[in-house]
Amino acid sequence: MKKLKLVIMILTTAIILPACGYAAGTDKTVPSEPTESIQAEKAEIIKEDGTTILERFLPPEGSERINVAPGSFAEYLRNLELKPFGEKALYYDGREKSDFAYISVIDQDITERNLQQCADAIMRLKGEYHYSRGEYGKISFNFVSGFKCDFKTWSSGRKVVLNGNNASWAAGPSNDISYSSFRRYMDVVHSYASTISLKKQLEEVDMMEMEIGDVFIVAGSPGHAVIVVDMAEDKMTGTRYFMLAQSYMPAQETQVLRNLSHPEISPWYILEKGELITPQWTFPEGSLRRFPND
Repeated sequence: MKKLKLVIMILTTAIILPACGYAAGTDKTVPSEPTESIQAEKAEIIKEDGTTILERFLPPEGSERINVAPGSFAEYLRNLELKPFGEKALYYDGREKSDFAYISVIDQDITERNLQQCADAIMRLKGEYHYSRGEYGKISFNFVSGFKCDFKTWSSGRKVVLNGNNASWAAGPSNDISYSSFRRYMDVVHSYASTISLKKQLEEVDMMEMEIGDVFIVAGSPGHAVIVVDMAEDKMTGTRYFMLAQSYMPAQETQVLRNLSHPEISPWYILEKGELITPQWTFPEGSLRRFPND
């Protein structure tokens, strides 16, 4: 399947790379989605009036959330604002997505272009975190070509131009550290980065060493990525749990995933070795990665 992205680079036309799903030119299609909601989760876990991940989802019985450092990416993810319970995720064009795969939607607007798909949503979360802290020098993502597109250079009054497949910096006086400029920057990143480039920026990590902010990723076409947004632990049994968020294709709002295999603890997943089965993708063992220390 295709990933169609609007080219927003100046003075160039380029092939836009798929961040998730199947490559252009294949006969694959997006898996069909059930049209009915799934409401099998336990009421003991869900607090419908909660406005963040932390407030809306209680840890499984007998467990408690793991400690995270104040100001960390983990704390940021755990405190992501959610749309009111029951609201559907929207595609970039305003259509609603069936909620068979997700239980809640992160309250984060997306551009009205087919840009923010799976890897894009993860890069957006990471970029938003650093932007919120004024850590502009830590916002940097690579294109599939290998070009380093960093916000520090962008915000100094530069823009990206393409000559064939070669990207370079040129004068772009409208680009600064404003939020609107940051969003334009992320649109450019989403146009030329994908699961392929993101995976190369991440470090492999053992499944049992998981931390909040880690990413399950399969690069290529097809490819997909989801991010760990919270964790909990039962200290009596040693069982650990984690929660996932994703976008998909076409571009859509980022969602907290259901656990269809174990609805009694959904949206939590049990941390164990082996493949990870999510509603729209199965990740083979060895798919877990981590952003390097900044």
